Order: sequence, then structure tokens, then C-alpha cells
Amino acid sequence: MVPTLWAHRYTQVSQRLNYKERQVLENSNEKLGQHPQLSIPSACGGWKDTIGAYRFFDNDKATFEKILAPHRDATVERMKSCPAVLLVQDTTEDDENISLGPKRLGTLRDVEKRSHRLHPTVAFTPSRICLGVVKASYWTREAPSPRQQRRSKGVDEKESYHWIESYQDSCALQAQLPETLLVNLADREGDIYEWFAEYEDYAPTMRAQWIVRAAQNRCLLTAESSMKHLWDALAQAKVLGYTKVNVKRRPNRAARLAHITLRAARVTLKPPARVGYRLAALTVNVVLAREEAPPPRVEALEWLLLTSLPVDSFERAATVVDWYAVRWCIEVYFHVLKSGCQIKRLHLETEARLLPCLALYMVIAWRVLFTLMLGRATPDMHCEIIFDAQEWRAAYIVVKRCPPPLTPPRLGEVILLIASLGGYLGRKHDGPPGAKAMWIGLQRLRDFVIALEAQQLVSTRCV
Repeated sequence: MVPTLWAHRYTQVSQRLNYKERQVLENSNEKLGQHPQLSIPSACGGWKDTIGAYRFFDNDKATFEKILAPHRDATVERMKSCPAVLLVQDTTEDDENISLGPKRLGTLRDVEKRSHRLHPTVAFTPSRICLGVVKASYWTREAPSPRQQRRSKGVDEKESYHWIESYQDSCALQAQLPETLLVNLADREGDIYEWFAEYEDYAPTMRAQWIVRAAQNRCLLTAESSMKHLWDALAQAKVLGYTKVNVKRRPNRAARLAHITLRAARVTLKPPARVGYRLAALTVNVVLAREEAPPPRVEALEWLLLTSLPVDSFERAATVVDWYAVRWCIEVYFHVLKSGCQIKRLHLETEARLLPCLALYMVIAWRVLFTLMLGRATPDMHCEIIFDAQEWRAAYIVVKRCPPPLTPPRLGEVILLIASLGGYLGRKHDGPPGAKAMWIGLQRLRDFVIALEAQQLVSTRCV
């Protein structure tokens, strides 16, 4: 299922290959999609297919941007049918340790660390269905510079500019999709004053909205001495209402239900000092979601959210909080990309070869998450919208140990069958299947489909 959806995406960038090379290329990349957790030689299973994959990644036309471009176009088409789309951006690390052996003029024990960063913008619906990747940047981090030196640089000279570029791209998409509300989301790393100023530069009909979790207790332009800073002003704001938030379990934290107080205000931020230019004061909306009475020895939940969206009522403020909670979905996407696709195990010698392979795996990771969340959101949907007949029948036969039904089952039922192949038990108190069970189940499903097709072929020949 996974490889059939993106196999056509590299057709345009492989025109320089001859017919036989394209055949090898299609075969090798299909195998990569079936077993993304394996290395390229292990997934391909043969020298000819491995060479085909490496030739594709070494092709001058197979670039990171060109491979992601068709996926972006398809993502935009999916976004057109949604009244609201949340564009979540974040940065993840992709560090590697390189041995400085004889060829690099060092001993076998000498190791050089190279820090790489991937900064994608992934589109989600408010119901957390992953629509795809609309933008991605990849770069090698230079040696850290002293704080004073960073302060003297403009924002366009820093890594922080990737956050602003993502918002600029969201505004360009908003102009293409006037019927869809686009909202760019970021965690505390996105608390950049120049980003908020960028919003003012766009016409109201062409600018995307934004929600950013505050990292700095910024100064405010106000006459009241007790409200000179952001947190103080929100702490004194009127309570709009109360809501509940499900806090998910983590290794060092138990799952619980947090009772949240919502406050909101409209404040004017004092512009920070910059070297060489001045910034104007900006008025933004702010929502404070705070747990007033957390359990003993448990850190209180608190989000201070800056936003361009209106927050003048409890319903609107609660919507801002609910939409920001969708930001966690990009962490799940990174989990699929790193643990499911094992991108840190890629050793393609040069960055020019690595980036096309990374782009393919980013599409695979989207597909796993899309299938999982669509099954949660619309379990009664016809399953053949996602899976072909051979796929759901193979899953049914293997899990149920009986012939498949004549009519296709619901999507939610097929998702549970596939997740069970990945280790999901489906006990009474278990939640819905997670991403790990899904990607393992999809990988195993492909093998069962091949076995089912082989059995049918043998039966036909015997007759």
C-alpha cells in the first residue's frame, strides 16, 4: 500500500535514466517502501536493486525539493476540502558521529560530530488527520557562536529565520486557498518578534493566522505598573471559563485529566532592541491556559499562547487552546520518521544523496500517520478508499483465520486488523492503536499480500 502511492512521484526526476534503469529504480524503491526500517541493501535484497536505488539518489535531477514537490501539490489539493488547516512547524535533530580514521587524518577513536537539522511544516486538520508536508528545510548547523555575536546578527542570518519562512509560505498558500483558514503553529522556539511583525505586512485576505507558545516574558506598553510584563497582565485578566485537558502518559508522567482555567487579553508588546534597525510596537491576542490546582508533586500545566486569532469569548479562546494541542502531532510524525523509517541509519556518503532518500521517507512517514488518524476520525468509511482489495483481504485472512467477507469491512475494522499485525492487542482498557503498531503492521501486510497473490497464482495454474 505505501509504495504504490508515492512510486510515481520520482518519475519526472528520472527521465535521464534508460528504460532498464527505471525498471530497477521502481523495483528498488518499492522495496524501500515495504521495509523502511532496514538499510538500503537489506531492504532491496539484491545487488542490482541496491545499485538502482543508489543511482536514483545520485541522479542530479533527484533533489530534495523536486521529490517533495508532487507531494506538496497533492497536500494542497487535500487542504482545499477542509474549512480549517493547522500548519505545524518544528525542528528535529539529525546528528551523526563520523569516525576520523586514517582517511580523515585521525585515530579510530577520534569522532567528529555533525549536527543536522530538519525543519518541516506539516498540515493537519483540527481532528488531527495528517494531510502532508507543505514545506521542509534541511541544513548543517555551524559551530555555536557567542551570544553577543548572535545579538548583532539580523534575524535573516540566524536559524530562527526558518520559522519566519514557514509562515511566509503559509501566507502564500492562504492566497491560493481563500476558502480555507490556515493557521501556522509553533512551540516556544517560534516566539520571534519579527514573525509577529511579518503578519502586519500582509493584506487581511492574504495572510495566514498563527498561534505561538510564548517563551519570553515580554515587556508591555501599558500605564499600569503591575502589568508591565506579559505573564503579569494575563494573571490579572478576567477568567473566561474552565475546560478539561487530557494529559497523555509519558515515561516520567502518568496520564491524568487536568482542569484548566482560561484567561485572555489583548496586549501591546514593547518592541525589542535590534542592532541597525527599529521595530514597531505590535498588538496581539493572548490566551493563558493554567492548571490552578495540580495534583501533589505534579508540575502544573500552563500554556501562554500568542495568537492573531480572536479570543474575545470563551469559545474562541478554547478553540485556540484546542488547536495548539494539535502541535503534538508533529512529534508523532518525527517518531515515525526516526524510529519507523530509521533515517539516522542512512549512510549515503554525501548530503546530495541523503536528501532525496530523506524526502522519500518523509512521504512514507506521512502516509503511515494519515492512514492511522483517518481510521480514528472516520472509522465507518469504506476501507477501499485507503486499501485495495488484496490488502484488506490479506489482513482479514491472517488475523481472523477465516475467509474474507464478500463486502469490504469498515476502515476502522481494517485499521485494527493491521495494527494487530504490529503488536496491538486491543484489550478492554487499551486506547486506539499507535503509530508504531501501524508502521510495523503495514510492513508485515505487504509480505502477506505477496503470499496471497502467490497462493492464488498457484491455485489458478493447478486448475
